[in-house]
This record gives sequence, C-alpha cells and structure tokens, in this order.
Amino acid sequence: MTLAILSALPEEQAGIAGLLSDARSTDYAGRRYTCGQLHGHAVVLALSGIGKVAAASTAVSLIERFGAEAIVFTGVAGGLGEGVQVGDVVVARSYAQHDMDASPIFPRYEVPGYGRARFDCDVALSAQLAEAVQQCLASGAAAWTAELGLPAPQMHQGLVVSGDRFVSSAAEVQALRSGLQSAGLDALAVEMEGAAVAQVCADHGLPFAAMRSISDRADDSAHLDFPAFVQTVASRYALAIVQHWLAAR
Repeated sequence: MTLAILSALPEEQAGIAGLLSDARSTDYAGRRYTCGQLHGHAVVLALSGIGKVAAASTAVSLIERFGAEAIVFTGVAGGLGEGVQVGDVVVARSYAQHDMDASPIFPRYEVPGYGRARFDCDVALSAQLAEAVQQCLASGAAAWTAELGLPAPQMHQGLVVSGDRFVSSAAEVQALRSGLQSAGLDALAVEMEGAAVAQVCADHGLPFAAMRSISDRADDSAHLDFPAFVQTVASRYALAIVQHWLAAR
C-alpha cells in the first residue's frame, strides 16, 4: 500500500525525506514527488504549494500518477475554536470550505453537486494519526513549545475549514466564525488546502486524514514569529508524528 504524505510548504515536511530509504524523486506537473520506504511502508512525499487548486492538483497526481492509496496532510493552521492555542495540534475529523458560496442556488458552504458542506476524514486513519499525535505530545513536545515561551501543547479533534484567503485579523476571525456557526459548522482551525484534498479523496474513494499544528490564532498577530514556529515546533511535530504513525501501522 502506497501512503502519500502531503504538505503545502517545505518547512512543514522538513526532515521526512531524509528518513526514506531507496529514495527517488520525480518532477511531474510542476511538483516534485519523492518515493521511498519508511518503516517498511511504500511512501510518496509531495509539496502542493499554497491554496485549494494547487492542493487538489497535487492530490490527483498522487493518486493517478504515483498510486497513492491513502493521503495524510501535515502542515500548519490558524486556531479558530475556543481553547485551541498556538502550539496545539488539530486532527481533522471533517473539512469544509469557508469561502464556498453558491447561494442562493445552494445553501452557503454547500459544495454544488455533493449536497453537503462537510467532507469526513477516514475514521480509522484519523484514529491512527491521533494516536501518533498523542505519542508525540507526550514524549518531548512540551520542550519544543517552551523554546518559544508557549505552554505544553494539547490535541484537538474536529472540523477544519479551508479557503483561498489568509485569515489575519480579529474582525475576519469573528465574521468567519459567525458565518460558519450559523450553518452549524463549528471549526477548530482554518487553513488553505485540506478541504480540497478531502474532496478529491472522496471522489476517488481514498482514505484521507490530516493534522495541523496551530501556528497562530488567525488574528492580528498571525504574522508574528511564523518562521520561528515552523522551524522550532511544526517541523519537529511533522517528523515525530509521521514516524510514530508509520512505525505503529
């Protein structure tokens, strides 16, 4: 079974490629794909770049060109939900697009042709990922967050939303949360790729799971210390969580 590990940015996947044995890279459709073995599993790594279209294009290539039979997304996100703090990790249970609005023909947030706004992540794969996150957080992650003056991290599970807009002000956060909650969508985090990958995987009948390190609260401080967070915390999370996940499969 070929497992795909997808991220938007190089820093979100830093170190994982160096763990692969028999690694070989292929350039296809503007992306680089690295195939190899990790903990006895066939793995393909890819960086999508930022945004839903880029993520969907890369996911399709992973499936149709590189034979991925499951996709796991690892990256960063802004915290939206109550109690979701910088340094925490969110494991997605479902995804929605916060910028999908085909009203009045369809209800706001509903994806035309699907009859729903939510795309569920795979239950079994998400449980495996959550267990790997818990192992990571219990085995030294607090020391990493402490380097940036952050408290010990927690794991959350629930809805994550994606959209082609970087949410970076308190006013945007309030408007986003209000609109989503009015439609029964109480999101924990916001980012720019996962919902597109979830939809592609639903189309192809593939298991999909995602974890997001919370780099900011998606408000007026969203631009502060992002490089430091990705290097000090998020990249370490990704490396440790992927290793825990694959070693336990």
